[in-house]
Formats: sequence, C-alpha cells, structure tokens
Amino acid sequence: MLHPALARWLLTFVPHPVSVPWRERIRSCIGALVGIAVTGASMHWLLGDEGRIALLVAPMGASAVLLFAVPASPLAQPWSFIGGNLVAATLGVLASRLFGDPIVAAAFAVAAATCAMFALRCVHPPSGAVALTAVLGGPAVHALGFRFVLEPIALQSFVLLTAAIAYHTLTRHRYPHVRRASAQAQTASDTGGTGVTRADIEAIVRQQGELIDVATDDLQSLLREAQLLAYARSFSDMTCARIMSPDVVTVTVDSTAAAAWRLLERHRIKALPVIDDERRVVGIVTRTDFVGRT
Repeated sequence: MLHPALARWLLTFVPHPVSVPWRERIRSCIGALVGIAVTGASMHWLLGDEGRIALLVAPMGASAVLLFAVPASPLAQPWSFIGGNLVAATLGVLASRLFGDPIVAAAFAVAAATCAMFALRCVHPPSGAVALTAVLGGPAVHALGFRFVLEPIALQSFVLLTAAIAYHTLTRHRYPHVRRASAQAQTASDTGGTGVTRADIEAIVRQQGELIDVATDDLQSLLREAQLLAYARSFSDMTCARIMSPDVVTVTVDSTAAAAWRLLERHRIKALPVIDDERRVVGIVTRTDFVGRT
C-alpha cells in the first residue's frame, strides 16, 4: 500500500478529461495530416532530390500539433511560430559555431532561444527543438551554416503556416486567433462596478508570475460568459418575492409633480407608482416624465 501523501501526489498526474468534442478532434487530426503532407510535398517540389536539406525537420511535427489542435493558444499564433523558429534557428547555428562541445552548444542554444523568444514575444515551444537541431543535426546541417535558417526552417515554417491558415479557413475555424468581440467591448464602465475587468485579469496574471497559455482577452470573455450563464441559472429559480421592494415609495393621483420630483430625489429612485384611494396602482411617474417640463 502506498503512503497516503504519495498516493495523492501520484493522483496529480492523472490527466483532466478532454472537453474538446470528437468532431473538433477529428478536424485537428486531418489538419495535421494535410499540413505535414503539404509541407513535405512542397519541399520535394522545390528542392527535388537534393539530399543536403531535409524534406521535413522534426520540430514541424510539434508545431503542427499546436497549429491544428490548439490554434487558439498564444503559442500557436503566426508571429510565435515564425518568429520563434527563425530566432531559435539563428541562435542554434551561432551556438554550434561558438562552442566545440555539442552539450554546451545545445544548452546555450536552447537557453538563448528561450530568452530571445520572451523578449520578442514569440514563445513557441517546438522552437527549442529547432535550436537543438541546428546544433545536433549532424554534418549535413552544419554544412548549411546560416542557410539552415532559410532552408529548411523558414521555408517549411511559411509553408506549414500557409497550410494551417487555408485549412482553418476552409473548415470555418478561426485562425489566426483574434480577440473576442465581447472582450473588446467590455470595459470598466459597462460592468456596473461589479464585473471583472481586463485590468483585474492582467493584475492577477502578473501576480502568478508565469506564462499562462490563454490570452487575456479570452479569459475576460470566458469569465463574462460564465457570469451571464450563472445569472441566467439563478433567474430561472428566482421568484419576484426575493427581489421585490416591500416598502414601495408611492404617490397619489392628487400629488403634485413637485412633490413627486422631491420623492424621486430624496430616495434616489427612478420611478414612483401612482395609487388611488384604494391603494391600487393606476399609473407610474418616472424621471423621464419630467424631461422638458418646467
């Protein structure tokens, strides 16, 4: 029997259920197939049987997973993909020339690429493998020198990105991922002082002190939609008795307009029910009724 603490720790490795519907999973798998096939075929058509340049480099497989399976991730956006690969390839080639020891060169290449991607806001995890490929790719890669950045990395990256954009467009899926309209429209003024604003989310993200693989606008939109769903659920079970005002401020049919206005101002309300002698509601007076009247 395992110690309870050890058992709880091991349970943290259990993956969470995947909420992506099967239709979307199949669409992503077909997209990865199309993307890699198009990239490999394009390289064969452009380069022929030239053996010095690989038709496909391994990091493109990891990039295809991001571009087709999680296209909403900030790590899968065009600038992250293209910028990360080019920066990593350049630093990888540089490291292979500066250091004779491949282990030292590989460590420097990945570390430098990570720092550069953070600085240029183009973090793309598979780009770490691009940096390693430049260092450990063997004589064929080393013979290319900085040409490795253009061929095959830049060429394959642009072909795979073009295939991803075309495939997502044809399958009516949003890519590149853009800000949600609801998140763009929501500001601190339209939350009534009680909603979560973009500034609130940005403050919490800064407190976390680490990269969160969800865009701030998407977080804001999801929180807003969750609030609306919660409100709708609570309203379905709510009765008027729970939200009504038992002590209603009213006026009679004989009350003057000046008296009604004073009541509106005193109680800071927007409307007054008008009642008759038997306390039956016969009408309503609102602030709008006083607009343009002397």
